[in-house]
Amino acid sequence: MDLHRLGLVSSRVHNFLLVARLGSIRAAAKALNVAPSSISRTIKQLEEDLAAPLFERTQQRLKLTSAGELLYYHIRQSTGELNRAITEITDLQGLRRGTVTIATVESAARGFLSDVLAGFWVRHPEITVDVHVGGSADVAGLVAQGEADLGVVFDLRPPKNTRRIASVAMPMGVMVAPGSRLALKGDSLRVYDLAGERVILSDASLTLGSTIEDALSGSFVEFSRRARTNSIGVMIDLATKGLGTILQTRIGVEREVARGDLVFIPLVDPRLQPRRLHLLSRPKAEISEAASALAAMLATAMERLAP
Repeated sequence: MDLHRLGLVSSRVHNFLLVARLGSIRAAAKALNVAPSSISRTIKQLEEDLAAPLFERTQQRLKLTSAGELLYYHIRQSTGELNRAITEITDLQGLRRGTVTIATVESAARGFLSDVLAGFWVRHPEITVDVHVGGSADVAGLVAQGEADLGVVFDLRPPKNTRRIASVAMPMGVMVAPGSRLALKGDSLRVYDLAGERVILSDASLTLGSTIEDALSGSFVEFSRRARTNSIGVMIDLATKGLGTILQTRIGVEREVARGDLVFIPLVDPRLQPRRLHLLSRPKAEISEAASALAAMLATAMERLAP
């Protein structure tokens, strides 16, 4: 639930929380689509009013001081209580109105989530759903901090203050353009089949990146890194144009595969275990009826993803 949008949290507090979570004024300004100077000015005014520094700069990142940690803790306690109040108010309205906030990894946002929301809004057309896309760690953090009701992540152990309500194994595979060398090799591949390929990798902000890097580095296979990016969408666009090979699960590329723009070939190798897609939520007592209804539909859709 967006407490700031409801006017229950001031812009000054909202900006402080965002800078504390992202560790950067520039990143917070980008997220809010405002000038960095505006965020910097707000933080400076807050520090002057409190007569205490709230941040210190360490290795190009802003870190909370002792005063900042204290303020952050008590604000999180207060916003948690406000979120619970709003959840109870929303429950009084049943499923006729309300807002659900879901955080998700990018691959699940491409197709999977939109398909579920299409069915959800047929049943509950007046429910607003706010969607935040980020890496798995970021998504899990938003759920744990009460800033998202639900989260879809890969491979992470559910953090404190969250619960896992669904999980599915997603086999890894190679995604290439039709007619490419790998597309003609057969129904499955091994890591050594990637020898000589130009591979498009995800960076460290995505859990996919470490999974692929570990498998490739331990295989002694010679391959060429064509690009590295934090965007699944960019990886898919490059692969669709025949500019490189990507390694990931089928989720997020269902439409490209269905249209014949890409071919998915299972990668059968002991170094590459299936990835686990998890659906997380806030504790049961802190989740609204609307969020519970959406969670149930997401869990059912995830079950259908199982190979």
